[in-house]
Amino acid sequence: MYTGKLVFAQLMGHLSLHTFRRCVARYSGKHKVRRFTCHDQYLCMDFAQLTYRESLRDVEACLRTQRSKLYHMGISSAVSCSTLADANETRDWRIHADFAQTLIAVARKLYAGDDFGVELSQTVYAFDAATIDLCLRANNLFRRLYSPPVDTSSGLICDQTIRLTGKQAATSYSHKLRRVAFRNLETGKRLAVLTNNFDLPALTPAQLYRCRWQIELFFKCIKQHLRIKAFYGTSENAVRSQIWIAVSVYVLIAIVKKRLAIKASLYTMLQFLSLAPVEKMPKDKAFFDDDDSEQMPSKINQLNLFD
Repeated sequence: MYTGKLVFAQLMGHLSLHTFRRCVARYSGKHKVRRFTCHDQYLCMDFAQLTYRESLRDVEACLRTQRSKLYHMGISSAVSCSTLADANETRDWRIHADFAQTLIAVARKLYAGDDFGVELSQTVYAFDAATIDLCLRANNLFRRLYSPPVDTSSGLICDQTIRLTGKQAATSYSHKLRRVAFRNLETGKRLAVLTNNFDLPALTPAQLYRCRWQIELFFKCIKQHLRIKAFYGTSENAVRSQIWIAVSVYVLIAIVKKRLAIKASLYTMLQFLSLAPVEKMPKDKAFFDDDDSEQMPSKINQLNLFD
């Protein structure tokens, strides 16, 4: 049997303890604390998040069954429901907020080279755009001022300079607008975007709109994976602490995925970590890849009930 580090310890090994201690010192997290440090609190809440515990009582019961492994998980003292509740209520939530922000900064650098889907030769600071149906409603009529030729093979339908002519619209916004209509080559859906940016290539507003959906899917993914079904405390401090710790756990897994070049999805990693945090595995096998999973044998020596 392999006797290496616990999966949970391997995951937490990607955290910077020095950075965490600085966050604790910044908000006097050690004040009047003799046992069950802020680090202990953070690790317990990390465990609760990874294993989808539903209450602090649930966290206590689960960790007590693993009492002999607490030290190897990095937790330096016994865990009780009341101690954990008191830590969440009284210790400044900004410790965990600041630490989560440092992890976000690390993740941002790791993912900086990932393809955004749009090559921009300039920075787009304010893309004031609204997506509308291809046929504008009667109360949003417009007048076309200019329409240059476009490459329809790219999905573009038109690139128009327009002015709104509806009573309310013309009064509230009298400037010229750009209307880019396009067809999604994959789905065939036709959409139009209104923008006040006339400098970008005609196809870029359409591409930026598609990227917007990727951002929305990202936040949907976060909401799905944070798994905060119930709050462990009722005070503002306890709720904020839980949310920021949940964010930091999710970002940490994203960091590990990038650092170890894991092909498995974040969802797959989360499912694995929810079941095996206190298992001992070799470091290169703990954060498995889809391609590394064992294959089921083609023939299984099992009786057929209906033979």
